[in-house]
Amino acid sequence: MTLASDLAGLPARAQTAPYVGDFSRFRIVPARYPARTIGTIFAALVIFAVLNSVFSNPRWGWDVFAEWFFSEPVLAGLGRTLLLTLAGTALGFLFGTLLALARVSGSPLLASLSFAYVWLFRSVPLIVLLLILNNLGYLYSTVWLGVPFTDITFATWSTTQLITPFFAAVLGLTLHAAAFSSEIVRGGILSVDQGQHEAAAALGLPQRRQFTRIVLPQAMRTILPNGFNEIISLTKGTSQVYILALPELFYTIQIIYRRNLEVIPLLMVATVWYLVILSVLSFVQHHIERHYSRGALRNPPASALTQAFAWLRRHVPAGRAPGGEQVALAPSPSAAATRPGGEIRIGGVSKSFGPLTVLDNVSLTLRSGSVTAIIGQSGSGKSTLLRAINHLERADQGFITIDGALIGYRQDGDTLYELKEREILKRRVDIGMVFQNFNLFPHLTAIENIVEAPVSVRGIPRVHALAEARNLLARVGLADKAGAYPRQLSGGQQQRVAIARALALKPKVLLFDEPTSALDPELVNEVLDVIKELARSGTTLVIVTHEIGFAREVADEVVFMEAGRIVESGPPARVLDTPDHPRTREFLAKVL
Repeated sequence: MTLASDLAGLPARAQTAPYVGDFSRFRIVPARYPARTIGTIFAALVIFAVLNSVFSNPRWGWDVFAEWFFSEPVLAGLGRTLLLTLAGTALGFLFGTLLALARVSGSPLLASLSFAYVWLFRSVPLIVLLLILNNLGYLYSTVWLGVPFTDITFATWSTTQLITPFFAAVLGLTLHAAAFSSEIVRGGILSVDQGQHEAAAALGLPQRRQFTRIVLPQAMRTILPNGFNEIISLTKGTSQVYILALPELFYTIQIIYRRNLEVIPLLMVATVWYLVILSVLSFVQHHIERHYSRGALRNPPASALTQAFAWLRRHVPAGRAPGGEQVALAPSPSAAATRPGGEIRIGGVSKSFGPLTVLDNVSLTLRSGSVTAIIGQSGSGKSTLLRAINHLERADQGFITIDGALIGYRQDGDTLYELKEREILKRRVDIGMVFQNFNLFPHLTAIENIVEAPVSVRGIPRVHALAEARNLLARVGLADKAGAYPRQLSGGQQQRVAIARALALKPKVLLFDEPTSALDPELVNEVLDVIKELARSGTTLVIVTHEIGFAREVADEVVFMEAGRIVESGPPARVLDTPDHPRTREFLAKVL
């Protein structure tokens, strides 16, 4: 039997080739989802039934509702509710933030005090707290201001006169809200990746600037949803101050319906006003969350406010001040003002994490303007040594100097005094660092990442810093990405922005912690090319890398580390081609 006869025996349809051509003439039938259609119909019926029941039943008393909704007593009670909400929210979150900072501080006693406050006031019901504060005069007849444990007194007040029902309500809401908001703020702070803290510290940003500019904006993404839930709970919680006979919205409604016995219509008045308040809060929450979500999405949809501002920008002449005068950009400082590299001396440095010794008596001298590649297997102490150079890790023993100056200590004769963090940050400015995982600030654009440190640390005018940042972006091949957020960039582009950010401070020393390990192979070369160009700039470079070919091409010296020790160091030709130590030969045999 032949192949031809086999084919002849097949059905004619099986021999017909599939149609391939222009499909534009075909009609497309959308996929149908019967369950979705049934669900939509069911939801519409439920909504119609509820609205029909509410508006067709005369017992709801909508005429009474309309009579009292805008009445003077109700509006006065509404005003007190809003005032209590505003005061409780502002003071509660302010106090709660201080408690959260105390909780994450380095003081065990302060952290314990904060924990005790949160534990106590989250346990006590709000209505009980209000009653205790309203009857505080029973426990303490007077309140005084003076120096504790002395007879020095500046002022004295009668407790019953000082703590009025309104004051007791504000104080109770504040103390109650602070306990809950403290945990909300603390959770937000802890949600920020540790790499963001280290990147800010490596740039030398002052601690206050780190918190307000880097940590808090990212923490707000976690804080806001829970924070607004707390504000909404506080708004409804103001109804509990009726126990103090304070005529806020709910107490005012109670007084009215006890007189006219129209309970349901009056309760609906309160309900609708609470709905109005919470709708406004939800609107505000939505737009604040959008503001702090910058950089979180690759292509975020534009809000109505954003579109309005964009329309205004399109219709206002570019480069003109409000008065109509042309704004001239200040000239850029010289881009060639590169500082000479610093000499690094590492003497007897050891570092342990618990029982694990990561660095063991490491000594090394790296001359000014040199390029040093540190190689070795994972866990050999390479990254820890790099972090010890800029004092992100404090050495247990030994010292590291840059041009003879210690980073973490002040010398006075034969005594070394450990510096406080704010002084270390100032000295750390001379040591730039590029992290393995980039650690760009996700809520800032590429150019804002670069500008942040020169403006806040070096004190460079912002217009000059922007001009220099554009030069740096062009230098690393990203001139067209100035306004992009990190999430909108590829891994290689993010690493190049990180390099530009480190260069913006014109450091004496530039540290690279495995700058290509988090990149796809196709992106490695674009980062290595930038580092090669930097190697010719005169800045002292120290590079932890697994790219042996790159180390051979760029480095002046190669250092091989094993188990926290320097096993071998020297020129690339000797260490990589004819190593002296058998462990070096064994390592290179596996990676080459």
